[in-house]
Parts: sequence; structure tokens; C-alpha cells
Amino acid sequence: MMRIVAALLAVGAVLGAGGAPALAKDKPAAAYKAPRLAGTSHPDLNGVWQVMNAAGWDVEPHAARAALQMRPGPYVPLPAKEVLALGAVGAVPGGLGVVEGGEIPYTPEAKKQRDENRADYLNRDPEIKCYLPGVPRANYMRLPFQIFQSDSSMIMAYEYAGAVRNILFDDPGPAPVDSWMGQSVAKWDGDTLVIKVTGLNDRTWFDRAGNFHSDQMTVEERYTPAGPGVLRYEATITDPQTFTRPWKMSMNLYKHVGEDAQLNQFKCVEFVEELMYGDLRKQPVK
Repeated sequence: MMRIVAALLAVGAVLGAGGAPALAKDKPAAAYKAPRLAGTSHPDLNGVWQVMNAAGWDVEPHAARAALQMRPGPYVPLPAKEVLALGAVGAVPGGLGVVEGGEIPYTPEAKKQRDENRADYLNRDPEIKCYLPGVPRANYMRLPFQIFQSDSSMIMAYEYAGAVRNILFDDPGPAPVDSWMGQSVAKWDGDTLVIKVTGLNDRTWFDRAGNFHSDQMTVEERYTPAGPGVLRYEATITDPQTFTRPWKMSMNLYKHVGEDAQLNQFKCVEFVEELMYGDLRKQPVK
């Protein structure tokens, strides 16, 4: 027993709070230095990236629940009829949330709209209809995305719906028209890639929980290498028509390695044709 206690004390001397290795006070941990893109001084962000959180269901903190859309039951709320047969597959996993402060600062009118969206999720969520996901939602959906970076250009390609963003480093001025993925203009701030996204339409959501925005929204994204195979992603949302102040979400993106370091095809338009147009058949399928 004494030997065990002595060993534990020795381990405690090496480990700091929370089990992290203790560092000498005069030797602070050095900031991570990411590998450079060949021929440049910038970090190499090439690769397939994906989150490991539940933000795609709800960016705010939330407990697990039976379904995204519920209906009144004889004793407690029940899953909506359309998802009842999915059972646990249609359930919502709990999440710690990615919103700074925990809650999105909606105006009273906008929060009422969010609640209406949530109550009618099956008819309103643009993801169900395979519409392009928009920014920032595209970055934390259940499917990965890939960054293609060269010394002069960058493209982000998303598995979901085949969405693509052309990242511009020369500002062309205001976007000529609003679009699903907006216009992305980038610059480097040290090792952080900063992207300002404008020209977004108002038809995308932040998640499956009805969180939404107007066409006045702008997004400032920050991608910072945080360790081998890890990018710290931050998105600051500004939309005075919908929110009382700018707010931020942040999370980690993880790089795929091995055989799964590639995108598969998920062009889902044809998958929802029956949902959207099936009732127009001469003899609708029951």
C-alpha cells in the first residue's frame, strides 16, 4: 500500500490540474507551429476535416430527446408521426453547445420565429430538402468537407449536396447577388485564416433546431491550427435584424487520415424528389 501511495504522489508531481503534464513556471508551453504549405509562409490546411460534436442538431446546449419535432401525447410529448417509426435513429443526441455564453441573443420577435421553426421542423428545415447548407452550417454537419489549398488559391468542397466555396484573397467588392453559400473573402492573420462571408440569403439555418438568420447576416470565420490534425474553428455572427448583438461559436475540426481521407458523393437532390414533388403524380404513392 505504501508503495502505491508513493507512486501516486510521484505521478501527481508530474501531472498538473486535470491530469495535464505540469510545466516549469519559467518554460510556458510553446504555441503549436503547423507545417507550412510548400513555397509559402502559411500553414498547410489541405485535407478532409470534420467535427465531432452535436452542433448539427443544435448549436446551443441541449439534452438528448426523442425527436427533433414532437407532438402532444396522453402523458408526455411524443415524436411526430412522420419520425415515430425511426425510433432511436430519429432521436437527438445531447450536446454541450458551441455558442459562446450558451444562448443565441435573439431579439424577442426572432426568438418567437425560431420557436415556430422548431415546432414545424419537418416542413421548414432546408437540410431536409437538400438545399445548400450555407455558412457556417456547412462546416459542422454530419458529413466532412475538404480544403484544397495552393500558393495562390483555395477551395472548400463539402460532401453534403456537393456544395463548394471559392475562397477569394482579392476582394472583388460587394457580392453581386445573395446566394446560399455567400461570397468568401480571406486574409491571413499570422497562422489564422480569416474569412469574411457576405452576400448570404436568408434561406439557410444554423442547425436542425430552427436557429436561423436574415439576409443581413455576415460571418467572420477563423481557422487556426491548434495541434497535429486539429483546426480551431470560430465564427462570429453579425445580424442586427435577428440578434441583439454579434455572437460567436467555436469548435474543433479534426483531420481525416488513412483510407477515409476523401469525400464521398452525396448529391441528395434526387433523394428528395418524391418528398417535394410526389404529390403532383397523377397517382401519388401512398
